Order: sequence, then structure tokens, then C-alpha cells
Amino acid sequence: MATVVFIHGTGVREPGFSKLAGRVAAGLTALREGLRIVPYYWGLTHGATLAAGGASLPAAPGGLSRGPAGPDEEENAAAAWAALYADPYAELALAAAAAPQTVELAPGSLPPDQAIRARLAALAAQGDEPALELGPGLARAATDLAAHSLLGPAAGALAPEDLADLVARSLTARVIADALDRDAPLVPVGDSRDAAVGRLAVALGAAPGGTERGVRSLALRVAGAAASRAVERRRRALTEAAHPAAADILRYLSRGEAVRTDLRALIKGLEPPVTLLGHSLGGIIALDTLISTPLPQVRLLVTAGSQGPFLYESGSLPSLEHPSPLPPHMPDWLNLYDPRDLLSYLGAGLFPGRVTDVPVDSRQPFPASHSAYWTNPEVYRHIVGRLP
Repeated sequence: MATVVFIHGTGVREPGFSKLAGRVAAGLTALREGLRIVPYYWGLTHGATLAAGGASLPAAPGGLSRGPAGPDEEENAAAAWAALYADPYAELALAAAAAPQTVELAPGSLPPDQAIRARLAALAAQGDEPALELGPGLARAATDLAAHSLLGPAAGALAPEDLADLVARSLTARVIADALDRDAPLVPVGDSRDAAVGRLAVALGAAPGGTERGVRSLALRVAGAAASRAVERRRRALTEAAHPAAADILRYLSRGEAVRTDLRALIKGLEPPVTLLGHSLGGIIALDTLISTPLPQVRLLVTAGSQGPFLYESGSLPSLEHPSPLPPHMPDWLNLYDPRDLLSYLGAGLFPGRVTDVPVDSRQPFPASHSAYWTNPEVYRHIVGRLP
């Protein structure tokens, strides 16, 4: 009887583990009768815990007040800026959507966006000087925004003062978002960011002083409130589950021999042919175990959404250092990855002829894509098609 040992990933604990293992077993046995599914629940014995009850964790940001704004207002503003870093034109689009229907201009009148486009061109001509603390990219951001198709409708929907504030926030968000995309080592704090927004707003036609330059418009308050609600919905999950997920990896990389020892003992008690099926950190555990010890019962390794190839290439895989090849005793390796899963990596380019990388598409964005393998019928078809 063929056996599949399922090895879970980071942060998985009961009751979630039993549900996950049951779903994997159902998905595999539906396509091939007679399979024996053996779950390896390493999280119970070898998973990370906060031994001092979380004494190392700082207070949640909502418990701190910075400046005149209260903690709730600060949280809403932070969430709104997060939305703008994800899409610097988000507020512009919301304002444009509220614009009135196009009306014919009176003879001699100027289009409502002409003034703001001219000011953006003048700002771009100054390079990055008007907001050096933000980092490079202001001139390019101003040039791009001046040519943006949504600027006209937004100008027709907002008063010039509000439009200047909105455009200043959009420029600031674009520069910071570009820095984040570059993994820049320095990003300005909120006070510096807000000061830059104030100066840019004045340069774009807003009155100097006496006006809040934070995220204050109706359009972005709506976006900010929605983002804040999403953060609040996730806060409990982040508090209770994120630390095991991160700490599980750190614990394994520093003290992983115990979890490998238990897996070897489990495998040695099984009749061949055995397949190891590992998700995320579970794939790393399976890979390390197979590299370090010949286990002839195991005929196939399957990893899904796993970081094993990345750890090997970066010199962090405990059992094998780049550029050493996989040992001859390693079984065939099927590596499933979702191109949208930022925690999945490729192995074929590192181990030519030893790994088969197969893409699967959950049609989910990250991080949902990292947990969607086991509800994807395509995943089970690929696995069962390769089982010995």
C-alpha cells in the first residue's frame, strides 16, 4: 500500500491541523483508492511557543498616542496611507468617480485641471529638491501625475485647496511606494512624510499653514476606514497566529534536528513506497531530512509553496550548502508553486534534472495564495499523477 506522509507548514496548530490533514487526505484518496495518509504533526512537539506569555511583544500601535491625534485616528491614518502606498492614485480615482457629468465650458473659461497640471510641471522642473526627505523620484512622480487621465475629472469634483492636498498626498505616496518597491533601506517617518505633504500642497496651490495636510478628504477617509476595518479584522489573527508562523521557521533553523529525528523514526516504521508531501516549512523539513539521511522507503518528495530552494541558494538550508548538488540517494522531487504565492520558489534551475517545478493557479492574491494549495483540485491531480 502506497503511503503519503503529510507535513504541515508554519503556524499550524489544533484544531486547524486536523481539518487541514483531513482535507489533504480527502483530496488524495478521491483520486486514488487504497492510499494510506499519515499526518506528521510536528507543531505540537516542536512548534514555537512564547514561553513567557508574550513578554517580548511590544504594545499594539492602537495603544499608543502620537501627537494631538488619538490612537484610533492614528490607526485610521496609518491604514489610509497603507492604501495609498499600494495604489498612489487610489484617492484620485475615488475623487474622479464623484465628478459631475461633463458640462460645456463657458467661453473664455479654463479647464479646471489646467492650473494643477501647470503647477505639477513646475514642480517636476525642480527635481527632488522640494521634498528631499522622501527620497528620489518626486520629479518623475509629478510628471506622471500631470499626464494622468483621472486628474481632469478629479479637478472638476474638488475645490482647488482640496485638490492640492490630494495631489500632494498622491505624489508623496508614489515616492515612498517606489522606495518600498526598491527595498530602500531608509523610508521617512510619518512626521517627515506629513511635513513634505504640507510643503507640496502649498506649492500646488493650497493656502500655507492652518490646514491639516494629513489624510483628511472625504474620499480617502472612506478608503482609510475600509482599510482600518480590514486591519482590525486581522489583528487578532496576527497577534495569535503570526508569531508561531515566524518563530516556527526561526526555531527550525536553529534547532531543527529534533523534528527531523522524529520524522525519520516515523518513516522507518512505514512500508514502501512512501511519498513525503510538505507544505511551506513542511517541505523544508522533508527536504532536509531526505538530504541528511538515506531513506530508501521514500520514493517521491512533493513540496508545495515551499522555501527550500530559496534557503539553499541563499546559504540557509541546514543540510546542504550551495553549490553542492543533491546527494544521489535523494528521490524524485515534484515542486508545486503558485506564481502569486510569494513564499513559493523554484528548484529546477538549482538542481537540473533532479526537480520538476509545476505551476498551479489558485487565482488568489498573496497571502491567500500560500494557503490555497489544498483546496485546489489541480494540486491533487499533479500529486496523484506522480505517486509511485
